[in-house]
Amino acid sequence: MAEWTIDPAHSEIAFKVKHLLVSSVTGQFKTFSGSVSASQPDFSDARVQFEAAVDSISTNNEQRDGHLKSPDFFDASGFPKLTFVSTSIKRKTGQEYTITGDMTIRGTKRRISLDATYNGTAKGFEGDVAGFEISGELNRQDFGLRWNNLTEAGAVVVSDQVRLALAVELKKVSVEVPVAA
Repeated sequence: MAEWTIDPAHSEIAFKVKHLLVSSVTGQFKTFSGSVSASQPDFSDARVQFEAAVDSISTNNEQRDGHLKSPDFFDASGFPKLTFVSTSIKRKTGQEYTITGDMTIRGTKRRISLDATYNGTAKGFEGDVAGFEISGELNRQDFGLRWNNLTEAGAVVVSDQVRLALAVELKKVSVEVPVAA
């Protein structure tokens, strides 16, 4: 079984949400960690664990970031982390997978599925690295992020649908060698 960790210097955890239903606001979590265990070199049997620090959210707007960290949205003081733990991985075609798992935000756990593309493995400066592009969508209402408002014209300020976009580079940290019986 090979053990891998997310390299935060070469990874990005981003999301997009519609604002006034006409444009998208992009945000990122700047502080995150994760691990992957896999015995197959193509990660077809991978187990994934991930967490992000809610207080590290950044949309390049301090006022909006403060609102997102407040009890109206993520409630960073009460729920400092969001987590994802995979329950299965299934190959769709070639290097394309569906990763299903439990996402927990604001203490609410929901099952979600993510699309993943395995970009391959290469020798890096400090050992093996593997790359993935991961995308998905979730409904923020499902996780208790219920704040919204209407404009004078009746437009919704923030969409319920949140698109996820992750670029992840993993670093191999160990390989468990089976012991002969």
